[in-house]
Amino acid sequence: MRPALPGVGLGLGGLLGALVLLHPLFLALAPLLFLWQGAPSLLGLLLVLGRGLLFPLPEPPYGVRVEGVFTVREGFTQWEGHRLRLRRFPPLADGVYRLKGYLAPPEPRRNPGGLDERTWLLAQGVRGVFHVERAEALAPLPDPRAPWRERLAEGLSPLVREVVEGLVLGDKGGLEDAYPLFQKAGLAHLLAVSGQNVGYLVVALALLPLGRWRYLLALLLLPLYLWLAGPSPSLLRASLMAALSLLGLFLGLGAAGVFQALGLALFLQLLLRPEAILSLGFQLSYLAVLGMALVLPALALPRGARGWLLGGLAASVAAQLPLIPLLLHHFAFLPLLAPVVNLLALPLAALLVPLGLLKLLLGGVLAPVVEALARTLLALAQAASQGPLLWWGEVSPPGFVLYYLALLPLFLALYQRLPWRKALLLSTLPVLASLATAWPRPLDLWALDVGHGDALLARLGGAEVLVDGGRPERGDEVVRALRALGVEALEVLVATHPDADHYGGLLQVVAELPVGLALLSPAFPRDHSLVQALKAKGVPIRYPGAGTRLRVGRGGLEVLWPAGRSGDDNRDGLALLLDFGRGRALLLADLPEEVEERLSPGPVTVLKVSHHGARTGTSEALLQRCRPEFALIGTGNNPYGHPHPEVLERLKAHGARVYRTDRVGAVRVSFGYAW
Repeated sequence: MRPALPGVGLGLGGLLGALVLLHPLFLALAPLLFLWQGAPSLLGLLLVLGRGLLFPLPEPPYGVRVEGVFTVREGFTQWEGHRLRLRRFPPLADGVYRLKGYLAPPEPRRNPGGLDERTWLLAQGVRGVFHVERAEALAPLPDPRAPWRERLAEGLSPLVREVVEGLVLGDKGGLEDAYPLFQKAGLAHLLAVSGQNVGYLVVALALLPLGRWRYLLALLLLPLYLWLAGPSPSLLRASLMAALSLLGLFLGLGAAGVFQALGLALFLQLLLRPEAILSLGFQLSYLAVLGMALVLPALALPRGARGWLLGGLAASVAAQLPLIPLLLHHFAFLPLLAPVVNLLALPLAALLVPLGLLKLLLGGVLAPVVEALARTLLALAQAASQGPLLWWGEVSPPGFVLYYLALLPLFLALYQRLPWRKALLLSTLPVLASLATAWPRPLDLWALDVGHGDALLARLGGAEVLVDGGRPERGDEVVRALRALGVEALEVLVATHPDADHYGGLLQVVAELPVGLALLSPAFPRDHSLVQALKAKGVPIRYPGAGTRLRVGRGGLEVLWPAGRSGDDNRDGLALLLDFGRGRALLLADLPEEVEERLSPGPVTVLKVSHHGARTGTSEALLQRCRPEFALIGTGNNPYGHPHPEVLERLKAHGARVYRTDRVGAVRVSFGYAW
């Protein structure tokens, strides 16, 4: 029987302690963990739990108005012991400012697939947002790291400089164009400074002829690299693991084993900040190393070049296996060629990272070599980004459980604890359960939060209809929401109005998703940018009038208005009646009251209020005819006073439950499921 590893017990205990701080029910796992890992696990649990309970992250006084002189660094500042995120457009550069504003809590996620600001900031030890109303620059903030960054950039073209800064320092600030390529190629992890960079630094220093003192030198340089690149969760994890091994080698105790070092690093990071467990980078970093640590030692690889190739491919697959549900959940896609692409990219990175580290000292001398290698890596990322992608919606908690249950028998077979035939059979059971849960198709209507605008997605039992898409700058949010909801293609795309707050985001939707048919208000001119984008994609376009009916999935769509072309954009907007089988929804675009008087939709479950709640719509007469249970209002900050108090009062008087996207974010109305 293998002896228990104290580091593993401490790490798992610390992990459970951090989970208990999130939800007390996790404490039920403590007896099982103690039986498995013994006293170290109990010690880790008590220390991390005690750290979180005795020294919780303080909550700033929300609503307080603040004015004074602040130091701003990377979008954050400090106030009376609280670290705060600054919210201002355009963002403030690093410097000293006189600021005036107020404190507010971070926002929860506003849309499916969107940023959960509350969780993202909490993972960084931040619980407050400073909304800046006025900013006066007082002095620039000197950056002691600037000379190092200048030497790294010296002699490199702009795009290559950004890629090299990402590879060496983990700085993705200037990678607006290149980073999506690396993501779709499955190479984004190269731009996250972690174990690879630390490994190259340690190996290079370990080759110096200094005896045991070379380990101490490497150990002392790790904090310098942390300071230079920034203490990201993955870099902190790698530095802690390397430091434990270097210390053991210097003291003559030998390097720490992977599981021992991984467990101790996990414990120390969570003891420092238990909320770090919420960080995606933290989760990806530990799971990737765990995957390699579990898989690679159990493989019997041949010698020579064939073994090297198989080993590289196995390492890439092993690192990716535990990450798949997380990557799909957060990014909605998975590059299927990633293991092969990494096999080609890692040798380039293995040259670029040490050369980049050396370039921090030598400046432009190495620029030609670094430029050539980085351009080769960019070309590989560009080509691989065109490869096949597995698209997926957000993964539910049961989905995560089923995935890891499917992996467990395979790991047991790898260690000869189960026959492979039985392991494969057991792995198929969670897969079949997952497919069974995905069989019923949702019947629902989503009102997405796109600020002051409209964007509604109707899922009709296997076919989807998108009605409007908000302003152009909201297009990316709409696409992410569609991906998160598992939408791979749109049966019908509808633009009810030629104003930007209705059609703008559809431009990006058309660019990224297949569309079967487009229905446009007759108010759209034939040379409109959306019309041109649809034609470029070969999408059939119709300008429907009242009486148009379509069968979509298990439901239907009917156009109630316009009866003809009037020349007024608001009057010529499309009024739609969506039939979900178990309920109906009336979508009124920006129609005025005089048009509403001519509509006879009958009773509906949902009403999408006209013109964001403007006083000129959602009349008493219409509400008497349609008697909605729910009223959806797509609105945000606006100078028009939308939604108007009179409209809200009318809806309340008719018993409609009002949901505003500016108050609650995206809204889902469910009509059940279609089998």
